[in-house]
Amino acid sequence: MSARTVRFSQVDVFTSVAFKGNPLAVVFDADDLSTERMQAIARWTNLSETAFLLRPTDPRADYRVRIFTTATELPFAGHPTLGTAHALRSSGYVPKEPGTLVQECGVGLVTLRERDDGCWAFAAPPARIVELNDSQRERLATALAPVEIDFSAPPCAVDNGAPWLIVRLRDAQQCLAMSLRGEARQALTALVGEVGTHGLVVYGPHENGVPATYELRALLLGAENVEDPVTGSANAALAMLLTRQGRRPGDAYTVRQGTALDRDGRVTVIYDDRADGSQVWIGGDSVTVIEGTIRL
Repeated sequence: MSARTVRFSQVDVFTSVAFKGNPLAVVFDADDLSTERMQAIARWTNLSETAFLLRPTDPRADYRVRIFTTATELPFAGHPTLGTAHALRSSGYVPKEPGTLVQECGVGLVTLRERDDGCWAFAAPPARIVELNDSQRERLATALAPVEIDFSAPPCAVDNGAPWLIVRLRDAQQCLAMSLRGEARQALTALVGEVGTHGLVVYGPHENGVPATYELRALLLGAENVEDPVTGSANAALAMLLTRQGRRPGDAYTVRQGTALDRDGRVTVIYDDRADGSQVWIGGDSVTVIEGTIRL
């Protein structure tokens, strides 16, 4: 059986400068690929996520996407959502509704909209939030020491399709100073598994909001032991948590992520509290780095 070729893109997400964001591989016309084949391709690209574009099954959706890490499929992830939408638009696709895309994925339908500045943002999915108990908080503090946790914002497991353990630190400098090695990493790996998450998110405020409101780091612990450069799902989860804890810094804020990896990811979070209900929008730029075909 001869191989077929389909369009392939590699997009840098949450950046307007190539090689400073989070790369995403996008495979078009993937309807006839098996789950096993998709997973094999995702292992081969060796990126944090690979997205596969398919025809939607819901008539309201513009497209359907399946998202794979090198080890497993995810029902939702943020940078693949923005990156896939960018790749699709760049291919010449015309949305059903101008300035809006509706993505079908494992968590259902996710809406993306073009902002006035030309940047696109996705509507954060609902999240389930669970606080850690006293024993878990104590083990967390021991594992992260000497980094100082700000317990005035209780650490929580937040699941919006991509579950994260979110911890507020004293400031951005503490966030950048964090280093996990040996027994500390093992203890945190056990803890994130215990609370049903796949990684740790730490964040801290920048003084006077410069160069961003918060510094954030997201570390996958378990099957994958890597730091993610820029993470849409983690930023969406944090935005929901800030609302729950009454710590929203106004109607919008910014996040810098990837600094420890020599990246410069930038995420914009906007709260929309209009009469139709509160919605969180997670936005950022994307830039295409590679375009071509992939042989399947």
